[in-house]
Amino acid sequence: MASFPQRRMRRLRKNPAIREMLSETRLSRHDLVQPLFVCDGKEIDRPIETLVGQSHHSTDRIGERVLRVKESGVSAVILFGIPDRKDATGSSSLDPEGVVPRAIRAVRESVPEMVIIADVCLCEFTDHGHCGVLQEQSPGEFKVDNDATLEVLSRQATILADAGCDIVAPSAMADGQVQAIRVALDAAGHEEVMILSYAAKYASAYYGPFREAVKSAPAGGDRLAYQMDPRNAREALQEVALDIDEGADIVMIKPGLPYLDIIARVHDTFEVPVAAYHVSGEWAQIQAAAEQGLIDGDQVYIESLQAIRRAGASFIVTYGAEQAARMLGSC
Repeated sequence: MASFPQRRMRRLRKNPAIREMLSETRLSRHDLVQPLFVCDGKEIDRPIETLVGQSHHSTDRIGERVLRVKESGVSAVILFGIPDRKDATGSSSLDPEGVVPRAIRAVRESVPEMVIIADVCLCEFTDHGHCGVLQEQSPGEFKVDNDATLEVLSRQATILADAGCDIVAPSAMADGQVQAIRVALDAAGHEEVMILSYAAKYASAYYGPFREAVKSAPAGGDRLAYQMDPRNAREALQEVALDIDEGADIVMIKPGLPYLDIIARVHDTFEVPVAAYHVSGEWAQIQAAAEQGLIDGDQVYIESLQAIRRAGASFIVTYGAEQAARMLGSC
């Protein structure tokens, strides 16, 4: 009886060229989206203490900032607004001359080909920090009024589309938000504007640095009633299915690394692009450990992004998109 030589897996990875040829997952600059924070005011480029390498940029500076994003090879940005004025209903988010619409126009003028994603939510615009309009249930007790929130989100998305964004990204986790926004966009003649839904946004402890950056931590209560329970997986599939039925073009999983199983399950179950958000806490952990000399920050960061791609994400929103693009080169 013939004997067969033992298969040696090491033959498949014996040199860089072979490893590259046989790699199952490829990460490129085209897979990355750079978050940017825009604020009111003039001539502001203010570093954010809680987010290494990130800054607040006034709308008169955001065009120049996006030019640097383009030069890194990254072709998409997502904009978050920090207005000077906040109130209970987030009314400044409905101002066509508000901070984010102005920023969209500035980006479009500076880098016309840049893909512009605009966050659609209220937490950055309300004085209470919740993602929707609050309704008082009893003295001192409030809950998010879902229907009132849908009305504001729809108007907000239309204003952002009017300003020139390519994609609106509702992140409020309001029931029916995708359908309400799709109807509003189509009625306003924005049939080509895509919806990137934060379909499975978990009530995560990894958001701390972001909330400090945009001053959106809830002034009272928490977001457990509308963001997803970190213990649940099947619920994520239900949320994604609902958003797709309502018209989502792309679905987002947030956070990234702690929820690789969710990314994989959504990728394997549905036939729509899946995005992932490598969130502020994930970014901050890598930066802090690298600063202490405990890890090679660049290598750990790239490995983290590769893991998210391997799980099934089509693209990744990440604070180091420019840094990663430069490390990845022209691929």
